Amino acid sequence: MIWNGLRRRFMIVGSVSLVRVIDALLERALSVTGLSVALSARRPTGCPSAARRRQFHFPTQRALQDEVLTRLYDVVVSDERIHDRGVPARDRLVDCLRQVLAPAGVGAGARQAHRTIHEQFIAPEPTEQVREAYFALEREGRRRVEYWLTVLTQEGALAPGDTSRRAKFLLTVLNGLALERALPSEGSILQSENDTLYMAVDAVLNPATS
Repeated sequence: MIWNGLRRRFMIVGSVSLVRVIDALLERALSVTGLSVALSARRPTGCPSAARRRQFHFPTQRALQDEVLTRLYDVVVSDERIHDRGVPARDRLVDCLRQVLAPAGVGAGARQAHRTIHEQFIAPEPTEQVREAYFALEREGRRRVEYWLTVLTQEGALAPGDTSRRAKFLLTVLNGLALERALPSEGSILQSENDTLYMAVDAVLNPATS
């Protein structure tokens, strides 16, 4: 899945409530800057801000989730590459997609990532909490890919069109490639993955010739 890498880096324990999970994930995401963070949804903190401490207050739980996952993707998946006009748009988009897959690794790492996904979202009954967690991850992943496509459209490298549909296609390809990383392979997984990513990007950038 597109969020395999996130779950590989920030292991989520299924028995923990979603609010506590999100608090923990944001702490981990911001730790690279040396900041600590306090989160609240519909509740005041009442505690004074300490040095190098940031407090966030959100009107709804969904707003909190979206903010956390945006920050997580900022840590794991950078948008800088898509803006580098010194590199062809085709290569930039492939690089952006590749960095989504990279954190989970290949083989044992990828299997552990999929094992975690199965435990979190496939094995349990789809309760409202499970659905919320899944949709939050899916929503941020889709938003990120749509942003990359929008940048290329604004540059003129990608013809205007249905950005959401294009993003869905690329996400589906990423999901399949993420699964392949966890499965046995006769050849080079990464070479095959690279070829597939370029085919998918060509299908988006040049649909008439792909």
